[in-house]
Amino acid sequence: MNARSAGGAFGFGAAHPESGWPEAWRPLDRAVWRWAIAHGGDAATANAAAWASLAEGRGHSALPLSQLAEDGSSHRVEALAHSPLVAVVAAEGAAPEAGRPFVLDGGHLYLLRNHRAEVEVAKALSSRRDAASVPRCPLSDDDLLALFNGSRVDEEERQRDAVRQAIGKRLMVLTGGPGTGKTTTVLRMLMGLSREHEAAAGRLPLIRLAAPTGKAAQRLALSLLQGKARLCGGACPIGSAWMPHLEAVVSAESGTVHRLLGSRGRRGGFAFHAGERLPADVVIVDEASMLDLGLLRALLTALRDEAVLVLVGDADQLTSVGTGSIMMDIVKALESDPRGDLVRLAHCFRADRRLVPVNEAVRAGDVAAFEDALVDAGKQVVATGHPGASIHEVADAGQLRQRLRAWADGLRRALGAADITQPVAATDQEALAGRLDVLRRQQLLCALREGRFGSIQAAEAIAARLRSWDALERWKQSDWYPGRCVIVTRNDHAARLYNGDVGLCVLVARNGAEPLLQVVFEGAHEAVPDADVPPRLEDTRMRLFDPNALPAHEDAFALTIHKSQGSEYDHVAVLLPPEQSAPLLARQVLYTGLSRARLSVELWATEGSIRRAIAKPMLRHGRLAERIRARSG
Repeated sequence: MNARSAGGAFGFGAAHPESGWPEAWRPLDRAVWRWAIAHGGDAATANAAAWASLAEGRGHSALPLSQLAEDGSSHRVEALAHSPLVAVVAAEGAAPEAGRPFVLDGGHLYLLRNHRAEVEVAKALSSRRDAASVPRCPLSDDDLLALFNGSRVDEEERQRDAVRQAIGKRLMVLTGGPGTGKTTTVLRMLMGLSREHEAAAGRLPLIRLAAPTGKAAQRLALSLLQGKARLCGGACPIGSAWMPHLEAVVSAESGTVHRLLGSRGRRGGFAFHAGERLPADVVIVDEASMLDLGLLRALLTALRDEAVLVLVGDADQLTSVGTGSIMMDIVKALESDPRGDLVRLAHCFRADRRLVPVNEAVRAGDVAAFEDALVDAGKQVVATGHPGASIHEVADAGQLRQRLRAWADGLRRALGAADITQPVAATDQEALAGRLDVLRRQQLLCALREGRFGSIQAAEAIAARLRSWDALERWKQSDWYPGRCVIVTRNDHAARLYNGDVGLCVLVARNGAEPLLQVVFEGAHEAVPDADVPPRLEDTRMRLFDPNALPAHEDAFALTIHKSQGSEYDHVAVLLPPEQSAPLLARQVLYTGLSRARLSVELWATEGSIRRAIAKPMLRHGRLAERIRARSG
């Protein structure tokens, strides 16, 4: 991101950009430039400050000055060290001079808050690594055999390693792609940690389950309940000695990381912090790739020193919408200094593994392997009726319209098969679940949100096509109709609806009155079924809401790939923009979108867009991994 490639027409040392701001600068970046000038900074400092502001807006925690320095301007970079607005870090670990809003450290320019956050996160993580101790109750081979239902298969070896190695750690990181058994491993890991805590403290631990979004936290809690049913059933149920620890895990409170920390909302800050530590002995954060630098800093600050932190997620997925690439940086640092506190799961346990080579090729950035894997997967028609993988050329608006029409018609057939226009009793949980299950069978994912290839316009086109269905004629003038799919965009704690929750409009029967339109959402799991039968979708309570009482929401017929993180669908279509210069054409974007598919996937894109996306990793600038490695050395 240099001045020219980012859209600007003048370099780092330009004196007065008022006459022609760089195209990339936002109003906020221009305000930062003006502020720097007004507070004693020269033009070089003001320019660098504005570019640093833009870098933060793009998710970077720091601005590498090498990307701004043009021929003949290196002396201006050096001049930053003498600016009254810039503190200089002389050596790794040294504190910058107080009272200055920008920090120059290791060839990177930081906003002060990001520098503090990065340094504190690296220090806290390193301290947790150093605090590992010899376990009081290490897991024996017999213990692991019991925790894994008597299974000794080689494919579970890395899972067993993760469970065994977590005991005695203050930090444990578990990463792996979809279907690699992360949640299965987490359940057993938490049980081992529970036994270890009881041995040390004489009581069961207080466990807290968290995720960046409410939807992901709810999904984790349900997955652990499903895991309990499997542990208690089958030919080799877990012994009674483990039951208190299993109950401690599945009864743990779950919620967003913000809620865990006691977010004060608009007032800012959290109820739990360095002066008021979080009352928890073990904290697990799922979908940790969605954590940003500031939120991880707040969590680490609030944790008790003796608490165990478990971070779980796919390090190869998209990074957070906020600052930093937390999971990627932590995994990179821990891989360079192995201490048993990082395990990467690789084996996919899904019955249908056709898409694994496709996803792995994208993750590795191997275009040739991707093309070969796509051909192999494309030869196989799976349960969805689609080939395992296929590509549809979408180079212009006309080709996109054709794909959207075909997609909408497929959705209409699925909704029709689910009797979406027929009334259903509000108490008929199975029927409500069956209708909502349509949304898990197929989903269109878009790299972009705005524009003609973005999710908003795609969702509008699908909705318009769906509304032309004769069966929906009676609702033609209404905003709401059976089959309308919506996603919540703002948390509503009172209703227990959270950003990312997806619901479906259904027709609900009423005694002696006209059927009523309601929106069904998946709710919390209320009870574990018979131990011999793992929980199913039908075992999860469906909740109905008045459409007019919903928190902020929008159509969900198409979602951004960012919004889809943590979700899975039987069949997925991934739409990439044809413009090869689009900034979101990156490896992590494509990998995240493709890996949401369980059975089959279709890619709507040009060959050029696909090749660019695979070849271009999405990198965020910062020094978190470097700092962790330096402290571990």
